[in-house]
Amino acid sequence: MLTLLVGQFKSPIVLILIGAAILSIFLQDASDAAIILAIVLVSGLLGFWQEYGAANAVEKLRAVVGTNARAVRDGAEVSVPLEEIVPGDVVLLSAGAIIPGDCRLLEARDLFVNEATLTGETYPVEKTPCVLAPETALARCTNAAFMGTHVVSGSGKALVVYTGRETEFGKVFESLKLRPPETEFEHGIRRFGYLLAEVTFVLVLAIFAFNVYFHKPVLDSFLFALALAVGLTPQLLPAIISINLSHGARRMAEKKVITKRLAAIENFGSMNMLCSDKTGTITEGKVRVHAALDAQRRESAKVLLYAYLNAANETGFVNPIDEAIRESAAPNCDGWRKLDELPYDFLRKRLSILFEKDGRHLLITKGALRQILGVCTQAELSDGSLIDMDRSRPAVDRHWHEFSAQGRRVLGVACRDCGTETAIKRDAENGMIFLGFIVLSDPPKAGIEKTIRELNELGITLKIITGDNALIAEHVAREVGLKSARILAGPEMRAMSNTALVRRASDVDVFAEIEPMQKERIIVALKKAGHVVGYLGDGINDATALHAADVGLSVDSAVDVAREAADFVLLERDLEVLVDGVREGRRTFANTLKYVFIATSANFGNMFSMAGASLFLPFLPLLPKQILLINLLTDCPEMTIAGDNVDLELVQAPRRWDIAFIRRFMIVFGLVSSIFDYLTFGVLVWLHATVPQFRTGWFIESIVSASMIVLVVRSRRPFFKSRPSKLLALATVAVVVVTAFTPYLPFAGRLGFQPMPAHFYPIIALIIFAYIAAAEFAKLLFYRTNRASFGAKAQQPQCV
Repeated sequence: MLTLLVGQFKSPIVLILIGAAILSIFLQDASDAAIILAIVLVSGLLGFWQEYGAANAVEKLRAVVGTNARAVRDGAEVSVPLEEIVPGDVVLLSAGAIIPGDCRLLEARDLFVNEATLTGETYPVEKTPCVLAPETALARCTNAAFMGTHVVSGSGKALVVYTGRETEFGKVFESLKLRPPETEFEHGIRRFGYLLAEVTFVLVLAIFAFNVYFHKPVLDSFLFALALAVGLTPQLLPAIISINLSHGARRMAEKKVITKRLAAIENFGSMNMLCSDKTGTITEGKVRVHAALDAQRRESAKVLLYAYLNAANETGFVNPIDEAIRESAAPNCDGWRKLDELPYDFLRKRLSILFEKDGRHLLITKGALRQILGVCTQAELSDGSLIDMDRSRPAVDRHWHEFSAQGRRVLGVACRDCGTETAIKRDAENGMIFLGFIVLSDPPKAGIEKTIRELNELGITLKIITGDNALIAEHVAREVGLKSARILAGPEMRAMSNTALVRRASDVDVFAEIEPMQKERIIVALKKAGHVVGYLGDGINDATALHAADVGLSVDSAVDVAREAADFVLLERDLEVLVDGVREGRRTFANTLKYVFIATSANFGNMFSMAGASLFLPFLPLLPKQILLINLLTDCPEMTIAGDNVDLELVQAPRRWDIAFIRRFMIVFGLVSSIFDYLTFGVLVWLHATVPQFRTGWFIESIVSASMIVLVVRSRRPFFKSRPSKLLALATVAVVVVTAFTPYLPFAGRLGFQPMPAHFYPIIALIIFAYIAAAEFAKLLFYRTNRASFGAKAQQPQCV
């Protein structure tokens, strides 16, 4: 809380202004300095209040999808948030679990851990409890599991020794001061900050130098220049961004999308390419056993029994295929006893379990058909006879091709007599007998074709990434409306250079037969092709792709490592939920841009006009405290932008930062604002206004025009055809009323204001109305010539 409060005053310009105000206490009018400090303090507290509330709201949302570890405390298994794990805890490890700290293994069963984030090693490392020498290298510590890594398969129990900064990962983090990669939005904000810093530095330096040259008081000129700098700097931009993002996060949560990283919301709105697995997203995700067939494509109870034994006794990660096999039947398994297990991994794509039955030791293997056929030398026919695999292979391949063309996924089942062996040797999966097929079905979701069409209408191209073969992928693509889908298979992609993939990836609709490590390569290629890429994944092997994507998406039921890697977590695995989330992301982005446009139009114009007027007038056109008061009051309506209505056309297409566009906007609308500011100067001089009356007149014109211009620049449409939110309208009216009555307040004299003659007011009102009309006309011309830069044309006059 204290860091957030102090952060409101850390801007170098604000710190210099505070220092100069304190100096003026000792050199001249202490009351002026006190007023300046009070306005700076109120502005900072306003930003703190808004950001603190936003941060609290987001933390509550993140808690909904927090990651827990399974620990043993007081002899019972409990679920503990990762951040609450402490040294001395005993944790239980299973497939997909994140290691919560540096641990010493107490028990392990077929435990394989992915340590790529720590050691760079791509392949999972097997872990076993043992004693190693203290000087053993990190990559060879097979008796330990380290924070930041995750379990690929198997299970275990471990004692937590170190957490946080004391861990190996924590030491690396501290030494390198690692930061998450900059998002597209953060990059845009940084470039916008550079633009304003350049303009502010040049303008302030020039104004201070000219005022000193014309022999105006040095301290007054310095305070005036600094106050202009504060007026030019969007001081509340961090608060506005935080409010916008937290407001967007709350609205997205109502649409069942939980935000874990706020800055990614803007990327969500900019996303124009979505990569997703088909299972559970495109399809129902409820895998069903369609048939259990022998090598001659006949129904086989033996194939179903062996597949069931294999699925029912595996101890690796939970997966929908094994669940489907277990639910499909309950054959008699009496007499079968499990001896050992070789867990599934993403390289072998097989799961082998050794059983004992009536004194016979039998290895049963199930997995991807090609990988099963690769370890078989014989096939069993319907009558129980055996033939060479080479003779049976053409018929098996033909059956596989027919099933795949129907969109069916096919697994192979094989076995081998292991004699008296009680453990599975490394080379046990060889010389096996092919028994038959397990044919699986997973139909497309109802309404998925409509959802994909909605994504396309929002400017988002869906790309399906699947491990299934090209025939299955092509069938599913046709069923969901991708009639002439362009397919790229994993083996073909493996032979392509990175440059060739960058050129090809954008045109591909379906990536089939994709290996886990290839997913990240696809994401990187699409990003290099200039796309803002989202990736939806929930598996152990999706973590690297989720990290690589601009927008990482997972689901509430995903494994821990996928949920932690994601920027957003969907409470339902449904692309329709994603469509709603994208719309909310775009609303948030649009409202953030509104503040940028406001800050670079009226605010910039007013400050530029004051700078110019100070060179020609024999007095400062506004006192520093009056400039700061203008800045504070004009910020009030802008604080409500987060809840403002957004025109439909701003939601219909992805949008990205365009600093050149913002620069053009600043010049055009800043120039329009300055023209009417100088008109106000001329009128006040013509009316023979005294110095306090001049400052009062310009103060009123500046605030009222800046407040009203918010209603103009917030939309591409005429302001009377785009309805603002009630809160924005009320805030605008309230600021106008407060401004009008400020000269009549008891302390107005201390602020340097004085009531004006009655005939001044209608003239100033006329100037303001003329300014609004001119700004509307300038907006019409500007967007006609800059339409391509800003985005899609409205489809219908609605607000959302």
